Amino acid sequence: MDELRPSSGTASHGLASLFPPGLQAIYGESRRLYPDQPNPLQVTAIVKYWLGGPDPLDYISMYRNVGSPSQEVQEHWHYVSFGLSDLYGDSRVHEFTGPDGPSGFGFELTFRLKREAGETAPPTWPAELMQGLARYVFQSENTFCSGDHVSWHSPLDNSESRIQHMLLTEDAQLQPVRTPFGLVTFLQIVGICTEELQAAQQWNGQGVLDLLRGVRVAGGPWLITDMRRGETVFDIDPHLQERVDKGIDSDGSNLSGVSAKCAWDDVSRPPEDEDDSRSICIGSQPRRLSDKDTEQIREALRRGLEINSKSVLPPISGQRQSHDRAQQSVGHLQSQQTSRSRKDSLESERSAAIVPHELVRTRQLESIHLKFNLESGTLLPLCLRGRLLHGRHFTYKSISGDTAITFVSLGVEGAFATEEHPYAAHGPWLQVLLTEEFVEQMLEDLQDLSVREELTLPREFSWTDKKLKISILPDCVFDSPLQ
Repeated sequence: MDELRPSSGTASHGLASLFPPGLQAIYGESRRLYPDQPNPLQVTAIVKYWLGGPDPLDYISMYRNVGSPSQEVQEHWHYVSFGLSDLYGDSRVHEFTGPDGPSGFGFELTFRLKREAGETAPPTWPAELMQGLARYVFQSENTFCSGDHVSWHSPLDNSESRIQHMLLTEDAQLQPVRTPFGLVTFLQIVGICTEELQAAQQWNGQGVLDLLRGVRVAGGPWLITDMRRGETVFDIDPHLQERVDKGIDSDGSNLSGVSAKCAWDDVSRPPEDEDDSRSICIGSQPRRLSDKDTEQIREALRRGLEINSKSVLPPISGQRQSHDRAQQSVGHLQSQQTSRSRKDSLESERSAAIVPHELVRTRQLESIHLKFNLESGTLLPLCLRGRLLHGRHFTYKSISGDTAITFVSLGVEGAFATEEHPYAAHGPWLQVLLTEEFVEQMLEDLQDLSVREELTLPREFSWTDKKLKISILPDCVFDSPLQ
């Protein structure tokens, strides 16, 4: 851990000019909050990302926050990242798009960790956690928004803690800042238990965050993570489960999609030739999504617009609007894993043939085979009961390629799957339209997915009259280099 001593936001113009404007803006907002800590301890990337290093965040500042006794806010450590936004404005990391839009990915990460008695310096493991999340954002280009969740499946500090997953929300104190390179917001990581993650998936992330804010030991008003917390918010206050159950019954789920391990095949007929983009399967190289299709899927994941009480798939658009999301959340099914560097990823993308949107026709398919890993598959009941039965849509977007599967109900406008042709594809994007009657049948047949621990993989579900097959497969199948 290196100690860096940058100038503050109120430094003299001579010193301030030594620091790039994006960096200086974040320092300035931090200095507003911590005027007595102008030189915070920092974890720094030894080799910067833009010089070929593995860590996207150049710096992570660590502040001591005394809390607020009047609000019953505990003393804690406050971590702030530098690197997801555009710090330099010279395209070394992020493409410069002007001052009016988002800077870089448009946000930086923060984290609040309860200070243990006797601690004189902040633990540094949250810095690696933040680097891991940043690597995911850079490699997948999936951004985070308030209300999103990250299923991590491991104690955040590699201990025996029950805090094994995360929710994202606006930081309790840091305000958005406008830089010469665009707007930067601060998204706070909140550590949660498995039961709280499940509530966020089945209902909504914002609702669970509100529950945590109301219970001091589970987070309190500033949502401070306590890695020693041994009880869920529902153990602490059993009445809160009733609020979640009522919310699920009345609202359904606001989880509009997840980044997941998934694939699909058109099993109606074999591919006609190498250029047939109809089949997206394990062991083959899928055709790439056009830019416009990619943007529409991102908007389906990020916004899930509700207009006039009808669920509407966002129209194909060439403009990024990921920061204009309605009250929808996105799941990031991300475990601790080693991924390709962004350099490798970008080189791979450049070498792939990008199919122009106008040249990719929408194809109606007769019979399909959907493939999910266990975690993605166990979300199918949520997709059906919490989304489709409420007239909405749900998207699985592959974390390892351009494959996407969107389930839609009859009430969704803007879908290219229709009641007459319920399976339709646009390049590697598949839409599956399910009637309410079929959804009820599938929920009954998929009951085994509710007892995840007892499932033996691979597991297959088939509806021959509907020409639909779903397979739940081990992770190793999707991790194959041929995928």
